[in-house]
Amino acid sequence: MQQPMSVPESNLFIDPSAARDSSPASVMSHKESVRQLAPIALFVYNRPEHIRRTVESLRANILARQSDLFVFSDAAKKESAAAVEAVRKFIRTIDGFKSLTIIERERNCGLANSIIAGVSHVCNRFGRVVAIEDDLLTTADFLTFMNQALDRFADEPKIFSVSGFNFAIGAPQHYPFDAFCSYRSSSLGWGTWKSRWQKADWSVSDYNKFSADRNQQELFNRGGEDLSDMLASQMAGRIDSWAIRWAYTHFKQHGLALLSLRSRVFHIGADGSGTHTRRGSLRQSPLACSSKTEFHFPRTVEIEPPFASDMKKLLRPSIARKIFRYLRRISPATKRFNSDATVELRAEQLEAGKGLGSIVDQV
Repeated sequence: MQQPMSVPESNLFIDPSAARDSSPASVMSHKESVRQLAPIALFVYNRPEHIRRTVESLRANILARQSDLFVFSDAAKKESAAAVEAVRKFIRTIDGFKSLTIIERERNCGLANSIIAGVSHVCNRFGRVVAIEDDLLTTADFLTFMNQALDRFADEPKIFSVSGFNFAIGAPQHYPFDAFCSYRSSSLGWGTWKSRWQKADWSVSDYNKFSADRNQQELFNRGGEDLSDMLASQMAGRIDSWAIRWAYTHFKQHGLALLSLRSRVFHIGADGSGTHTRRGSLRQSPLACSSKTEFHFPRTVEIEPPFASDMKKLLRPSIARKIFRYLRRISPATKRFNSDATVELRAEQLEAGKGLGSIVDQV
């Protein structure tokens, strides 16, 4: 069994406000990077059975043995200490990858800060990353799809992220490619490049201007009517979501996401066990049955109307959900962040986010 490398937390967990590092990436050119696979950043917390299944499916990937795996383990809150220790005991036994590096957080920082810091660290070192959380099953060709997409679109600045998840979107008849462009990004089994990631403004410093502009909100909601409402919840401190801020980055930078036509990621965390996921809150397709070694990507970076229409239709909130959001928005107890808000999250904000879901979970 390979020996995991442990890295001191202080070397890795940076202030997320410094995520937009301007130093040159310590990686080779895109031409050279085709020969080096994107490192995998795996984020874990307190679900030993979920992480076991996640690692088993990831290890079954065709490219697993050629991939470097970084595991970021957040520290426990008092009530989760035993479960977190069980997870840490398991991740130290992981094998089947080119290398294993484990980063064990010394204090609890929450999912959003953990992901922002971890992805920033890997991107700053390697220029790109494939990121997954501890409740995802993947197909054997998931890493193949991700790496080919990251290679193909590395020099296409309009593509900000790629993902093996597809929100249960159906393919138009005779559609010839294995992926499509989307206004909406996915936080389930996704990847990006340093050049895009460092453009994120995690404090959303222009939120006051955005919240007063209905036209901008409607444009943002081309990826789903829930996006502007979810960003409002983030800025009010009701949820803790790095993903909605990452989605907003796509919008502000006129970027798109590339999603797999057939689902290569399946979420198993909507069972009430997750900190930020409502039970049964996610609409998704079964995993693709067949495995591929070569993927065909769109020749042009543009939105196909059938996909955009299906996305809005599938992610349209129910009337009851709209009423709930409206009442929550006008609640006098609501406290909004200042435009210069810090991304350092407080424990009470994390508690407020429980059950509300992340950008892909809140459907």
